Amino acid sequence: MNLTWAFEMSSVFGKLFTVSTWGESHGRAIGAIIDGCPAGLEISEEYIQVFLDRRRPGQSALTTQRKESDAVKILSGVFEGKTTGTPISLIIENADQHSADYEQIKDWYRPGHADEVYDSKYGFRDYRGGGRSSARETAARVAAGSIARKFLNEKYETEFTAWVSTVGASPCGYPHPELSAKLSPEMENEIEKARANQDSIGAVINLTIKKPPKNLGEPIFDRTEALLAMAMMSIPATKGFEIGEGFNAAKMLGSEHNKLGENHAGGVYGGITSGEDIFCRVAFKPTPSISQTQKAKNKNGEIGEISVKGRHDPCVAVRAPVIVESMAALVLMDLWLCQNK
Repeated sequence: MNLTWAFEMSSVFGKLFTVSTWGESHGRAIGAIIDGCPAGLEISEEYIQVFLDRRRPGQSALTTQRKESDAVKILSGVFEGKTTGTPISLIIENADQHSADYEQIKDWYRPGHADEVYDSKYGFRDYRGGGRSSARETAARVAAGSIARKFLNEKYETEFTAWVSTVGASPCGYPHPELSAKLSPEMENEIEKARANQDSIGAVINLTIKKPPKNLGEPIFDRTEALLAMAMMSIPATKGFEIGEGFNAAKMLGSEHNKLGENHAGGVYGGITSGEDIFCRVAFKPTPSISQTQKAKNKNGEIGEISVKGRHDPCVAVRAPVIVESMAALVLMDLWLCQNK
């Protein structure tokens, strides 16, 4: 037996409000199983779909042209429009896979991807669109997160708002989320320029959580900011996380950072939420799948050149704000259950 096959990967997030996602980018479907949701919460497919539509591919020239309706179906855990307290099962069928795009490079490790380390760790991988490591999986997280955010909104009026604040090297985004329903012209130009060069570009997403529940989190390992960081860094293509002033705090004096009413800590002190707004930033790297010819290595260790075909986002962060919001909602929902078990 090849011992590399013995390794398993975890697909479960949370302690009490748990989310198990399943499925691959080019498989028949993706989905999620949510356990720990309190009974009596009104949930419908139409409600969940609103959030999935924000993430759905193929909606503009600035995103992948893969056409997916991302229509969600509730298979269990909801009766007469309300959660029953039992596991909620959700399914989203895949409809527009072009697996043939990957046939010619199935033995090559795409630059910037997890192909090589997957082979090294597990001894086997699904080469079609990245399989399990594809950002396609995040649709299931958005569906699950919609349930968490509804509970928190009804109980505390908590609101999650994320927006693209920077594309590339220049901060060319809108400074406030209420102005950011669309990308700024400068952002669109940066993304179009990268696409025209058969390239991609990175971006930063800002997140604000208004009216979060107080007293969530613990002072040592289950700190709210630590769990938020873990959640954000679990999103494909993320490379950085800040809360409050973040790295800018290293340039400040204590007398500045401590000022009452200015919330430089970002709503979390000693790992525990204060009830003030929580604000974070998440950095996304450029999409590694680009059509430029690049040097790559194959399974035999040989170096050659490949071009990654298929349909890919020139800036992966464009569709990611709702993913960031959803992961934040899952963190706070799980912490709330831990606090109130």
